[in-house]
Amino acid sequence: MKKTLRILAYPYVVWMVIFIVVPLFLILFYSFTKGDIHDIGSLEFSVESYKKVAEPLYLKVIGDSFLLAFISTAICLVLGYPVALIIANTDQKYRSLLMMLFLVPIWMNFLLRTYAWMSLLSPNGLINRFLTAIGLPRLEIMPGNAAVLLGMVYNFLPFMVLPIYTVLSKIDKQVLEASSDLGGNKVVTFTRVILPLSIPGVVSGITMVFLPAVSTFVISGLLGGGKTPLIGDMIEQQFLFARNWHFGSSLSIILMVMILISMAVMSRIDKNNQEEGGKAR
Repeated sequence: MKKTLRILAYPYVVWMVIFIVVPLFLILFYSFTKGDIHDIGSLEFSVESYKKVAEPLYLKVIGDSFLLAFISTAICLVLGYPVALIIANTDQKYRSLLMMLFLVPIWMNFLLRTYAWMSLLSPNGLINRFLTAIGLPRLEIMPGNAAVLLGMVYNFLPFMVLPIYTVLSKIDKQVLEASSDLGGNKVVTFTRVILPLSIPGVVSGITMVFLPAVSTFVISGLLGGGKTPLIGDMIEQQFLFARNWHFGSSLSIILMVMILISMAVMSRIDKNNQEEGGKAR
């Protein structure tokens, strides 16, 4: 049986090596070299690309990327937790319908959703036309950080709601009844029971929102109009336009390391919460 399972795993191992291990090795290789990428013999070891990342211009872009990702994640959490809580407390026969209505937008292509916001937020978009028609001042938020944040929140909010809802819907109702029987009101029950039990979902939601937000380039490129370049935009430009694969690879490695550190921190927080919960029980 074990031999059969190993054989069945071979296609996945081959796929993983070809499409994950080899590309990562190439990116790491190019990040530590310089020269013509089409002539392997001309490549030589160099850390110039990493030194270039330390320039103020690129450090600012990296800082802006993490700042916008952090803000968008915080907004998604503030908006998403109450939504998940409301859906989880809704009658069982309506939960699936509410979740379906909430998740329907993400069934549409990511690029099309972003283009839809462009038609709404652009200087001559539908929102500004409506405001002008009723005599109100126009909204000048696109291109800019506000439009990018709005696009991030809209596109990634469902990824915050879904894991939190999943955890909240699995909380044993008897635990909530026990809190009420012991004299706990709704606020006490939420802060002492519901919130601690929902931390795993919150951690998953934060991870699922922060990671794509910090590496996005479509939203910032379309809604930011080039005025809000993020690290994802820089990587795209280096590979597709500047043709500087060495610098693009170094940016990719730095982004990957930062993401891994963020994931490790969130995993540690989740582990500590589980350990505290186990001690409490």
